Amino acid sequence: MTTILRVTATPCSVPLHTPFVTALRRTETTDTVVVTITDSDGRTGWGEAPQVWQVTGESLAGATACIETMLGPAVTGRRIDDRDDLRATAAVVQRAVARNFGAKAAVDAALHDLVAQAEGTSVAAVLAGRPDGIRDVLTTDVTLSAGAPDALADTALARVTDGFRTLKMKVGTDASTDVQRVASVRDAVGPDVAIRLDANQGWTREDAVQVIRALEVADLGVEFVEQPVVADDVEGLAWVRERVDLPIMADESCYGPFDLERIIRLGAADLVNVKLAKCGSLSVGRDMLRRAHEVGLRTIVGSMMESHVGVGAAAALVAAEPTTEVSDLDAAWWSVSSPVLGGIRYEGNQIEVPRTGGLGICGYADNS
Repeated sequence: MTTILRVTATPCSVPLHTPFVTALRRTETTDTVVVTITDSDGRTGWGEAPQVWQVTGESLAGATACIETMLGPAVTGRRIDDRDDLRATAAVVQRAVARNFGAKAAVDAALHDLVAQAEGTSVAAVLAGRPDGIRDVLTTDVTLSAGAPDALADTALARVTDGFRTLKMKVGTDASTDVQRVASVRDAVGPDVAIRLDANQGWTREDAVQVIRALEVADLGVEFVEQPVVADDVEGLAWVRERVDLPIMADESCYGPFDLERIIRLGAADLVNVKLAKCGSLSVGRDMLRRAHEVGLRTIVGSMMESHVGVGAAAALVAAEPTTEVSDLDAAWWSVSSPVLGGIRYEGNQIEVPRTGGLGICGYADNS
C-alpha cells in the first residue's frame, strides 16, 4: 500500500527576461509556491500555486499557510495506490478549505503527478482516462505587454522572429489609444499573424463597446477580446457582447463551474479561459472544458505567470482535453530559468509535454 508521507510548500521567485505589464499589474518576477508531495515508495509529485494579488488574491504567505496548515495534513497518510485513490484524495483537497484555488490546484497537480509516475504514464493520460490520443506537442500564443505603439510593434516583430504566430496583446490601459496600439502591431507583423486582445478588466462597458467597434471598423483582424470589463460584472460582459461583432472571452469572470453556468445562462461570452489557479483542480478544469464545448463555447487554457511546474500542469490539461483555440501557455517562457529540472520544454511557439513520468520533473534546479 502506497501512502502520502509528506507535503512541502517552498516559496520561490524566478526573474523574468522582460517585464510583464497588464492593465492590472507589472512584474519582473514569477513569485510562486512550489509544492512537492512525497509518497511511501519514494516518488515525488509536483505542483505550483502562483501569487497573483490582483486576480486571485492569493499570496505566497497565504498559499504556504493553506498548504502547510490545511491541505497537507488533510492528505498526509492517505492511500495513493490508484486512480480511485486519486479521485478520493483530490475530493478531500477540494473540501478542506474554501476558495484558495491556487493552493488547491498545486496539491491536486502533485497528486496527479504521483499517480502518473506510478503508472509509468503522463498526467494528461491519467486525466483523460486513456493512454492513447494524447498530444505531446502543443502550440501556445505569446503575450505582448502593455506599452506604447512603437515599442509594441518592435516587440511584436521580435516575437514573430522567435517563432510565435499568435500574439496576445495587453490593452485596457488607455481606451483612447488602444486601437492605435493594435494597428501599430498589425502594420508591423502583416496579415498572417493572429492577434488577440486582453483588456484585463481595464475598460468600462461603454469604453469597451466604443473601442471594439472601432477595431471592427479598422478591420485589424482581431481574433477575440478577452475580459473587457471588471470580473464581477458578468451582466456587463453580456451587455458588451450584445453590442459588438468581435467574439468576447471571459477570463476573470470565470473561475469555476458555477461561473461558467452563469456565463452560459446570460450569454455573456463566446469563449472562456480555463485556468488551474482559478478552478483549483485538473479534473474540474477538464469538466469545464467539456461543458463549454457541449454548449458551443470556444475555449483556451491559460496560465498565471507560473513557472514550468504550473504551466506543465496546464499543458497536461490541454493535452488531455484539447481546446478549440491556441492556448495561452507562455508564462514559463518569460522566466530566465526554470526552478526545476525536467518538465515541459519550449521550442518557438511549441511546448513539448512529457509522455511518461508524470509531469517529467526530476528535482529542483541549481540556479544559484
